[in-house]
Amino acid sequence: MNGPQKAVTLNSVAVEAGVSRATASLVLRSSPLVSVSTRERVIAAMDKLGYIYNRGAANLRGQKTGTIGLVLCDIGSPFYSQLMLGIDEIIVEASIVAILVNSAENPERQLRQVRRLREHGVDGLIICPAVGTPEALLSEIANLRIPCVQVLRHVSQTGGDYVGPDYAEGTSLAVKHLIKHGRQNIAFLGGRAIHSAARERLDGFRKTLKRHKLRHDLIIPTNLENLADFGSLPDLMESSSPPDAFICYNDMVAQSLMGHLLSLGKMPGRDFGVIGADNLPQSATSFPPLTTIITDPVGVGRNAARLLLDRIENASPSSTRILVSGQLMVRQSCGGHAP
Repeated sequence: MNGPQKAVTLNSVAVEAGVSRATASLVLRSSPLVSVSTRERVIAAMDKLGYIYNRGAANLRGQKTGTIGLVLCDIGSPFYSQLMLGIDEIIVEASIVAILVNSAENPERQLRQVRRLREHGVDGLIICPAVGTPEALLSEIANLRIPCVQVLRHVSQTGGDYVGPDYAEGTSLAVKHLIKHGRQNIAFLGGRAIHSAARERLDGFRKTLKRHKLRHDLIIPTNLENLADFGSLPDLMESSSPPDAFICYNDMVAQSLMGHLLSLGKMPGRDFGVIGADNLPQSATSFPPLTTIITDPVGVGRNAARLLLDRIENASPSSTRILVSGQLMVRQSCGGHAP
């Protein structure tokens, strides 16, 4: 019975290709100093012998591992899938691999995972902080000497790098659009000010309605993990001053609301204006098609990845803030036409 085969060395590749070990090493590093014909001979030798490049050892020699940690709070959400697409688009060009972990909205679990990622030698972190994350997390990450970019949510108004949508501006655009088309009693559905993204959405909602001298306290908290939870909505609908329009925390809440309204014999877009957020792909094909605030998670992911790569290459303390401008995708559910 044959024993385990020995790993093929770079020396073996060099001998097979008829070049020096130094030349074979230059081919691995994509050096422009090697001719095309020589490069092809070395690559053919690698294929023939089954040579596997030990990138981990090479990265250790260069003090980088070619990996980053991606710490998200809900990896099951389609929104975060879009964010990851944007991140991957940038890091793949830099030959970097992301290690994905899920905090599940648990700050203690999140901290354990950050420390574990450090043990694995990641070059940097992109993190969407879990609900309840203390500002001290930024100090912990700084002590671990890992470049870090907060994404979608932040734990400090001024500390650390951050990339996210302009939630307040996007919500303000939605409110103004509804007002322009005659809606006067606008409610916010799904709002609990438990993290920065929720607070900024609600801030844009309240401030815009105040400026138009309209009621700004119709905020209906719901459990975002239970789309059948409409909070105090049934009582509000039976009140003497029910809403005539809704801005929802996200598209999934909005689509659930439209289904509920339809079950009551009410038509979104005619009887009530409904606007979601995030512009998920299925929003264009819902019934009726959903008007939504574009938060561009792919664009956010691209910008976060670019910023992190810059921090990895040029380590320096910073508090850069990048906001991706909010826009409104107008469809039938709001009852208004595109401007």
